[in-house]
Amino acid sequence: MDWDDYRYFLAVADAGSLSAAARRLGQSHSTILRRLDKLEAALAVRLFERFQTGYVLTAAGDELQALLAPLAQQLADVERQVGGRDTQLAGTIRITTTDTLLQALLLPALADFRRAYPGIALQVTVNNSFLNLTRREADVAIRPTNTPPDNLVGRKLGRVQTAPYSTSPRTPADDWTAYDWVAPDEALAHLAQARWLREHVPSERWVFSADTLVGMAAAVEAGIGAGMLLCLLADARPNLIRLAPPPPALDTDVWLLTHPDLRRVSRIRALTEFLAKALATHPALS
Repeated sequence: MDWDDYRYFLAVADAGSLSAAARRLGQSHSTILRRLDKLEAALAVRLFERFQTGYVLTAAGDELQALLAPLAQQLADVERQVGGRDTQLAGTIRITTTDTLLQALLLPALADFRRAYPGIALQVTVNNSFLNLTRREADVAIRPTNTPPDNLVGRKLGRVQTAPYSTSPRTPADDWTAYDWVAPDEALAHLAQARWLREHVPSERWVFSADTLVGMAAAVEAGIGAGMLLCLLADARPNLIRLAPPPPALDTDVWLLTHPDLRRVSRIRALTEFLAKALATHPALS
């Protein structure tokens, strides 16, 4: 069964002629005729009497039209309710990001977005690894990474920096081993600041570890030790002292990404353009 064949049949039945049905459907006269012939052959029944003045339903055609009417109405309801949903500024957007970016960067911008687009709900998943946007685990990802996935599209919002911080001034001897250190734990061992710590500080000076950068910043602020922290987090804490300039090797890009299939969805485009504009001049994104 091909629904298009029945759709052509209903158009001719309603219009009473091939030419009128062709205009309604935006098809050629020959296409309509071919579809009708195909349907009649499949059903092994004649549906229309052909006259010079138009097409008149046979008894079988009348019966088929009555059977199809409820289905046609249901399909029209589906098209009206579902069709065009992606063009509306309404619905839910699923966002994945890190706790660091959500707390220190995104929340004010997301609050402004909600005020500007009250019909769009935001569902945020905090996760330090990429959710799979291909499988629609999320619609939009805001991530710190220097190697964004090739299968996603988007734009770079800026770059965040990392520097050593402590609650105590730097020692005159310029000796990193003079400090106890707050370290990223194994879950964050892939980060550049973890690599810096391995290269500059012996492990016996690592006195505390955390599995989040927010937790590390809180531990340093509590006086447990020094730490390589995102300036985005640390500069907002007045008790912390920056011990040295941010090493350029630790700079990390911040990306706003989505799947190619979603970039033309109106609500997704509204969010990505809003965030790009709102964060373009953020002081933490160098």
